[in-house]
Amino acid sequence: MATFLYRLGRFSFRRRRLVALLWVVVLAACAFAAAKAPTAPEDGFSMPGTESQKAFDLLDQRFPGSSSDGADARIVFVAPEGQKVTASANKAAIEKIVADVAGGDQVKGALDPFKMAGAVSKDGTTAYSTISYDVQSVDLTDATTEALQDATKHGRDAGLTVELGGSALVPEAELGGTTELVGVAAAAVVLLITFGSLAAAGLPLLTAIVGIGVGVASIVAVGMSTTTTTLALMLGLAVGIDYALFIVSRYRTERAEGHDAEEAVARAVGTAGSAVVFAGLTVVIALAGLSVVGIPVLTKMGLAAASTVVIAVLVAMTLLPALLGFFRQAVLPRTARRARGGQRAKTATNGKPNMGTRWARFVIRRPLAVLVLSVLGLGLISVPALDLQLGMPGDESQPTSTTQRRAYDALADGFGPGFNGPLTVVVDAKASKDPKAAAARAAKELSTTEGVVAVTPAAFNGAGNTAVLTAVPSTGPSSEATTELVRTIRDEAHGLESRTGAKMLVTGATAVNIDVSQKVTDALLPYLALVVGLAFLLLMVVFRSLLVPLKAALGFLLSVAAAFGTIVAVFQWGWLADALGVEQTGPVMSMMPIFLIGVVFGLAMDYEVFLVTRMREAYVHGERPGEAVVTGFRHSARVVGAAAVIMIAVFAGFIGMSESMIKMMGVGLASAVFFDAFVVRMTIVPAVLALLGDRAWWLPKWLAKVVPQVDVEGEKLNHPGPAALRPEAEPDPVRV
Repeated sequence: MATFLYRLGRFSFRRRRLVALLWVVVLAACAFAAAKAPTAPEDGFSMPGTESQKAFDLLDQRFPGSSSDGADARIVFVAPEGQKVTASANKAAIEKIVADVAGGDQVKGALDPFKMAGAVSKDGTTAYSTISYDVQSVDLTDATTEALQDATKHGRDAGLTVELGGSALVPEAELGGTTELVGVAAAAVVLLITFGSLAAAGLPLLTAIVGIGVGVASIVAVGMSTTTTTLALMLGLAVGIDYALFIVSRYRTERAEGHDAEEAVARAVGTAGSAVVFAGLTVVIALAGLSVVGIPVLTKMGLAAASTVVIAVLVAMTLLPALLGFFRQAVLPRTARRARGGQRAKTATNGKPNMGTRWARFVIRRPLAVLVLSVLGLGLISVPALDLQLGMPGDESQPTSTTQRRAYDALADGFGPGFNGPLTVVVDAKASKDPKAAAARAAKELSTTEGVVAVTPAAFNGAGNTAVLTAVPSTGPSSEATTELVRTIRDEAHGLESRTGAKMLVTGATAVNIDVSQKVTDALLPYLALVVGLAFLLLMVVFRSLLVPLKAALGFLLSVAAAFGTIVAVFQWGWLADALGVEQTGPVMSMMPIFLIGVVFGLAMDYEVFLVTRMREAYVHGERPGEAVVTGFRHSARVVGAAAVIMIAVFAGFIGMSESMIKMMGVGLASAVFFDAFVVRMTIVPAVLALLGDRAWWLPKWLAKVVPQVDVEGEKLNHPGPAALRPEAEPDPVRV
């Protein structure tokens, strides 16, 4: 591995103009293809095999043309204080507003609240109208959305309070924006402080931008939606910077050892590049493993992000060494730039121990105490995770400044909390002798079920063999009582089928959320087994050890548990909610656990590989275990710390988003990276290695014969000497 990458780095350095030109061509081609690609439809949220998905599929089959995935909007009217919506003036204004909206080109139907049962609250203060469209929200025209905005304006002019809800108001996800700019700006500052050179700070940013440009453009070009690219953009930026940071740092070290620019680039790619390749593989394994959950949109996000990580690795292996050929001196520290070849830097490195060295020596002197305190600290932070509740936050989690949140609150006040989470009950009476009697019996059983406050009359399809009913719970959509109600209704469905031959299926947003939570929970252990198992084998190959991969996996579990504890404390318990802009506490997004595990596992293994490969390299070259730990920290701690700070900055930028799920992702990922990098990898890892000593690098002889030698440490580069592997080096100019 090291020899191959050494030659690749040398080739990219010597043919830098060709390599740089090829990447420019690739980027331009991908951008052109993305620009010419038709707008991809938003990913429909489907979960094959769940009851709610079966009900949706049945509705599409039995009610042709119903377009169950079309956008919808809900206009909520609240009368002025002391008045009712049924007053003549208010009623006339509402009817006119509904009629105006109903005249739109994309409108499939608009329900008049005064002609629809249950659309006016019992106290007469609140009414609503449901608008259905024959296209998805992403396909709504400006004229259609402006009609909704005009409805609110006209209603308010008439003295009414008018708020809007529904999928028609969900804005299309945008690529780039403030959060990414914040992350890039923070990364630039950290890189500048770390390297003390504009060129050294700029190269990781430039290569990361090229990588995400190629990756995201490719994703768009093949027809994936902007929603799918969100994770790819987030991770592509983070790992792209980190991988380049690691190689540039190794290049500077090799120059400080007296190697010329070409040799230093080749060695940096051969050694640090090997760590980058294996770190990238662990991220790819974790992301591709998301497909085991069985949720198509999650599979697409994982595969798209994995492809972007692969591109980031390729950029780091080829474009970065080419760019180092153009900036061979400019990326060095100022003292090294004053002397040809960086000889002065070599002397400088032999002076006062850096912070990483001092910290490593502190830890290996007190390994047991450090280990116990670190584990206890993470365990304490993880305690709130025991109260983890899963769900899919809806409009109730939106800021109160949004019309969606105000519409949600108005409906809850006027009709009860359960009105925002109605259950759609589908009665498949095709096998029943009397479909109408079966539907009537289903409605009767629903109305007598504890927790149901209202049931709408059955609506049959044209063939008369399938009916749809709506059951309104007494509790809100994210309440545990509502979850129990759905389970109760599904249990009662078995009795209905045995008596009438009709099947009863429960669907709707609340039921979908329950099914998502269950599906994720069921997939969690298989996913962990797959990802951790594959990564264990990969790390065993990298480190030729059994205990180091085991330690890496256990450390990851500690950091992810602490991240879950943080999420629960903030988003369920409300700790620091005001400071972070969390408007409403509630359940954690159902897909958050498996999503967080997948992303954080990949990133955690990045830090493990970056840090421990340098320790392994020192150990292989003859240093004692304690000395190897110190050497690894001396060379890698600052870079790993900088990489972690950059990732934390990138992820923390998403905390400022108004969308609750994006904010939750930002908090979860930023906290997980902090715990894993600074507590697990920088504290627990050296403590454990110090306690294990030589045993840390033990591998049974029979297994050592089977495990391939990949030479991540670059040992073969020193025997007989890499100079024999390359042609005559180019002259090394003092200045760029």
